[in-house]
Amino acid sequence: MISPRNPILRGFNPDPSILRVGDDFFIATSTFEFHPAVRIHHSVDLVNWTVRGHALDLDLRGIPDSGGVWAPSLSYADGLFWLAYSIVRTMDGDDKDIDNYLVTSESVDGPWSEPVHLGSRGFDFSFFHDTDGTHWIVGVQWDQRPEHPSFSGLVLEQYLPEQRRTSGEATLLYQEPTLVEGPNLYHIGDWYHLLIAAGGTGWNHAITMARSRHREGPYERDPRPFVLTSRDAPGAPLQKAGHGELVQTADGEWMLAHLASRPTLHLGERYSTLGRETCLQRVVFDDDGWLRLEGGGHHALTGTDRAPQVSWIDEFDGPLNSARWSTLRAPLSLDAADLASRPGWLRLRGGHSTSSVFDQSMILTRVEEHETDFSVVIDASPTTPRESAGIIAWYDRSGWIQLQVTADAENGRHLRVVTRDGRRTERSGPVRVPDGQLTLHARLRGPELTFAWRDTQRVEHRIEGTYPAWKLSDDHGELLRFTGLFLGLRADDLDGRGWSADFDSAALAQREV
Repeated sequence: MISPRNPILRGFNPDPSILRVGDDFFIATSTFEFHPAVRIHHSVDLVNWTVRGHALDLDLRGIPDSGGVWAPSLSYADGLFWLAYSIVRTMDGDDKDIDNYLVTSESVDGPWSEPVHLGSRGFDFSFFHDTDGTHWIVGVQWDQRPEHPSFSGLVLEQYLPEQRRTSGEATLLYQEPTLVEGPNLYHIGDWYHLLIAAGGTGWNHAITMARSRHREGPYERDPRPFVLTSRDAPGAPLQKAGHGELVQTADGEWMLAHLASRPTLHLGERYSTLGRETCLQRVVFDDDGWLRLEGGGHHALTGTDRAPQVSWIDEFDGPLNSARWSTLRAPLSLDAADLASRPGWLRLRGGHSTSSVFDQSMILTRVEEHETDFSVVIDASPTTPRESAGIIAWYDRSGWIQLQVTADAENGRHLRVVTRDGRRTERSGPVRVPDGQLTLHARLRGPELTFAWRDTQRVEHRIEGTYPAWKLSDDHGELLRFTGLFLGLRADDLDGRGWSADFDSAALAQREV
């Protein structure tokens, strides 16, 4: 019996699209504004997962926070892997500018074909390969008119592979008065089953189902309100459960991959700093043919085993590992992330400010547990306040906390903690430090973040103050935010004079609490 420990993909790994090909299982997850795009995970037992790689090398400079690549759909038909994805380019007010694409490959490792544009009707496009050999796209139709519901229904459109285009005509499959999205269509026996994400991707998130004898409908709603949700269980360990896909094992067992979050508490309020993670549930079809969690109920289960402690050290003695490190919107060039000039060190050439949607110089790793320690060894000699480098806890351009090495005329080289919350930036007082290498340390404990530093004498000095990691989450502020917490290192050269900082190593340790 398959007994995964949830989440199976920990940290920021939302919108899972799951697929089995032979004895191999694959999950593709959303990456939004982070590069490389569309993370591909692999398993042979549905319990132990590794990052296989990424499907897309995209330049997303200029796109907004929480824009970029949404909700990939990974499928297999006609001897090819099919990957559909949306690029959200703007999302202001009622407007969303979205381009949807399809790429294919004989191998999940690529190379992938040139993209086929699938139109801009909406988002959450998934492919359905019917038993009659036809191919279909089911997705959300967006309506920008302010007096109409923005989520205006789930639509079906045929894809014509020989012509590399859609038919151009969509059929409305399903609507509800409340928000529905993330559709996936399955032809099982005599029924077409439409799996639906409902209630938005926050605390009211859920999975529902409708079915029909005919592909184009009409679809009848499941008599039960939810297949899966945690909206009525605010104390459950897995919150925001929703947005799922089905996969069948070689033994005929059905599994439901879905997203969920593990919030931390601050003053009694929940904050999902780790982002939306991927979970897996055993499901069955009941006597009436409706999908149900095995064992009954509609709450996501975590399993009984504890997640193993994860730790690693990157000594920068080879190419950056994309399974570990992400960049923002685009790859760093070889001279911006230089591993050759000082062997065994990463030299980051300073880039734009934290507000830029273009060329920030930063590498980031996902935070997977609420108890995480992260440290770097840095050699940096800034000479002005316009030059800085250090470690950062990053959510997006409006939410981050950084311990930076910088300089000014009054204090010389010194450390400061700088925080951004919305439009407000605050700096701590200066902490003078000696010349030479420093070790910078960030310690995450649930909703709080603290910092420390060491010089070459190896004496640790704690930076005064406790900082609000709980603000680095989807649940803080009024903006729509869909990603998760990262830790990383960065260098800023706001005068663009070619200044850089060197990093000898980065180390991370995290454990489940």
